[in-house]
Amino acid sequence: MPKSAMVLAAGLGTRMRPYNGHIPKPLVAVGGKCLIDYGLDRLADAGVERAVVNVHHLAEVIERHVAVRQKPRIVISDERGELLGTGGGIAKALPLLGDAPFFLVNSDTLWLDGVKPNVARLAENFDPRSMDALLLLAPTAGSLGYEGRGDYAMLPDGRLRRRDEQEAVPFIYAGAAILSPALFTVAPAGAFPLTLLFDRAGEQGRLFGLRLEGTWMHVGTPEAVAAAEAALAAMA
Repeated sequence: MPKSAMVLAAGLGTRMRPYNGHIPKPLVAVGGKCLIDYGLDRLADAGVERAVVNVHHLAEVIERHVAVRQKPRIVISDERGELLGTGGGIAKALPLLGDAPFFLVNSDTLWLDGVKPNVARLAENFDPRSMDALLLLAPTAGSLGYEGRGDYAMLPDGRLRRRDEQEAVPFIYAGAAILSPALFTVAPAGAFPLTLLFDRAGEQGRLFGLRLEGTWMHVGTPEAVAAAEAALAAMA
């Protein structure tokens, strides 16, 4: 079980207006709880000891919020000077994460677990001998608030193939994964998207997926917050 995690919290959250003028997207409350705390609580339950949280937009507000947490222990990766994207942000934080595989959680991802926690399932299924990344994938059908064409098709052995431009595929990246530091061996300098490294790992046959058990919610807009709260209330 990885003991470190990266929590991405540096995005601008531009689609989350009217919140983002004064509340960063990770701190938008859904069901009385901030989005970032859903992920941090799941990491704590899985025994993660240290979570690196990157900050940029309204950084001080996020820092104050996470400073009170005891588990996991929070380490801030400061991106105030330059927004580095999902890939560049993790690359900057690698010295804080250590040499072992680590969890990755988007601070705005939200799901309801099935019988077994999905974070624990990721740990059980990650094999560093064959994988550079194991992504948690939600089915496009049945995921709340998502109407796109998906991100990946999954082969019978669990390897992933990215969607071609014109096709629809069954799975969307659910915003949680286990990554090996080896994924970043050939990372570019500066800002770049993590999908660049996912695509390289896929070309090498080292990008795998795990189907989420439970219900995934896409909380990208104020309207989606209301829908997610209704779903949480219905499933309580």
